[in-house]
Amino acid sequence: MVAPGLLVYLFIVAYPVLYSLWLSITDFNPNRGGDWSFVGFLQYKTMLEDPNFWHSLKNNLIVVAVSVFGQIPVAFVLAYILYRNKVKGASFFQSMVFLPQFLSTIVIGILWKRMFSADGPASRLIQIVTGDPMAQFDLMLKADTVMYPIGFALIWMYTGFYMIIFLANLQKMNLNMIEAAKIDGATEPQIFGRVILPLLTGTIVVSTILAIAGSLRGFDLIFAMTTQGLQRNNAMVLPIFMYQTAFQDYRNEMRFAYGSAISNAIVAISIALIVFSNFVGSKLNANEEY
Repeated sequence: MVAPGLLVYLFIVAYPVLYSLWLSITDFNPNRGGDWSFVGFLQYKTMLEDPNFWHSLKNNLIVVAVSVFGQIPVAFVLAYILYRNKVKGASFFQSMVFLPQFLSTIVIGILWKRMFSADGPASRLIQIVTGDPMAQFDLMLKADTVMYPIGFALIWMYTGFYMIIFLANLQKMNLNMIEAAKIDGATEPQIFGRVILPLLTGTIVVSTILAIAGSLRGFDLIFAMTTQGLQRNNAMVLPIFMYQTAFQDYRNEMRFAYGSAISNAIVAISIALIVFSNFVGSKLNANEEY
């Protein structure tokens, strides 16, 4: 009974993974008619010596930091506000925060690209506030600031997803614990920090794992927000670097083997960060139990 599902899994998941590992230790190039030679870890050595790899990794770690320390805390606070009925029109507020999940990522990327363009609404707002008709929103044009507006768009897009996860778990909590804490004189911040937060440690860890995995394979939003050329190179993350290496012409050749090495590096980095998140989560759980 398990065999059909197992075969489908092996064909869809296991085979591409093994094939990618095999490609990464060869010099396979489709433009040479499919000929290949075993080169060992040459592709990985080339990757570690490539400044584009380290630039992409740095940007990817920024995206991970924005996801873990931006999306998740904001989502948790919003979920807590809704759970404790601290705002009016909670259903409308919840729907508006979750709305980006119903939109295409490419559409969202084009929307924010237009918002942050040199002649877009952000520039117009700066002109109104400063009174300077020549003022521009130029963060997307500078190599050292291009990730700031991208990080803002990432928070806007994905916060609603994690908010729903936290809200669903908050609604399953026993209200008697909160009432008992209030009777004992606990303030709202104390209820949040000493009652609710420890009970949702597992949910926070799961959300962190999802955020890390999504950040390291994120491609479409950043690709849509950046244009060809210097701007995209400044905002390059590992999936875009892999795509450009493997599928776009580079000196008249598509380097599938090198692209496979980059994809395997993305998987390895994801596993390392997820293992670290689980380790931190287990320590926090142990402390709470103690």
